[in-house]
Amino acid sequence: MRRSWVEQLMGMPISVLARGEYADSAAAEAAVKELYAELDDVDRVFSPYKRDSDVSRLGRAEIGLDEVHADVRDVAERCAAARELTGGLFDADLPDGGWDPSGLVKGWAVERAGDRLRAVDGVDWCLNAGGDVLVICPGGTPFTIGIQDPHDPGRVVASLARTGGAVATSGTAARGEHLYDPRTGRPATSRWLSVSVSGASLEYADILATAAFVAGDGWPEVLPAGYEGLGVLADGNLQATPGWGVT
Repeated sequence: MRRSWVEQLMGMPISVLARGEYADSAAAEAAVKELYAELDDVDRVFSPYKRDSDVSRLGRAEIGLDEVHADVRDVAERCAAARELTGGLFDADLPDGGWDPSGLVKGWAVERAGDRLRAVDGVDWCLNAGGDVLVICPGGTPFTIGIQDPHDPGRVVASLARTGGAVATSGTAARGEHLYDPRTGRPATSRWLSVSVSGASLEYADILATAAFVAGDGWPEVLPAGYEGLGVLADGNLQATPGWGVT
């Protein structure tokens, strides 16, 4: 049995696919409802587009870090750790002196909210948040995740079977030059259109995908043990790390 849900949250479609004998159960329905509620709460706290969010108020210096929601302080610490992990290729501190944790928040929030789904016995889950995917498969049968063609959102350039963990993609095809290179303070430029990263944690896969894209041709060197990647060049050629495709 399969069942699916989708809602527009955090500025993107977030879809949930449940598979298994209890996919249509009340427990599965309740878990998905709780997941969406949790992500809506995260958006209220972290959205840089909502004037009354903690992040927006912090940016306008209306409140200090000691006055924000505890999750904001947690994310600030995670952003500092991500900067250290990536050798400065991921940095929530902006060139203009501002602070934008958005590059970490999505992966962190979805990974955490996934605990709602993990608590339901007898159900496999595939959670897609704007193209970044979290897979939970206690049944052991993999989901197949498509890697979007940067030139054509309706096509895939590769697929990856996963029985657990996450896949995140970073690039400029969908949103243009929205990433900046902390080494120069300028928009990140690369002959790569996208880099996808797979691994155990969506939070880290998302961070590493951003850092890898910013790194340019040296992107495979950014990935630590346990994380693999696939890069898509502007001419359509692909480059994968040795463990890409291994479930």
